[in-house]
Amino acid sequence: MLVRLLYASRAVDPSPAVIEDILAQSRQFNPTCGITGILVYGGGIFLQALEGGRAAVNELYGHIVRDARHKDVVLLHYDEITERRFGGWTMGQVNVARVNTSLLLKYAERAELDPYAVSGRVSLALLEELMATASIVGRV
Repeated sequence: MLVRLLYASRAVDPSPAVIEDILAQSRQFNPTCGITGILVYGGGIFLQALEGGRAAVNELYGHIVRDARHKDVVLLHYDEITERRFGGWTMGQVNVARVNTSLLLKYAERAELDPYAVSGRVSLALLEELMATASIVGRV
């Protein structure tokens, strides 16, 4: 059974090296577990969608909750799915600093990434639009 999990967290250390390390680990580990997804990072905040088998996604989310590089981890959305939306990605990345601010304003009160201030469905819609506008790098 496939599931999609969406969560937000804050970076304990927002340095580029730490962010790149998280991405590199995801891109190496996720394919071995059948997990695909997308990661948005901006202003010290992660927004990530994970897709795959229920056990694998749940196990990975538990690891993220315990990961010392993340704090304020919040589950935004969890759903059983019939197909993947991010199936072509081991872990796509979006640089929010390069996203048109009008796109962020479409989904939030201010032109910044703040999944803590919107619903999980709104955050998922933002991810889908970022994918549709080719704002994501790191495709398999």
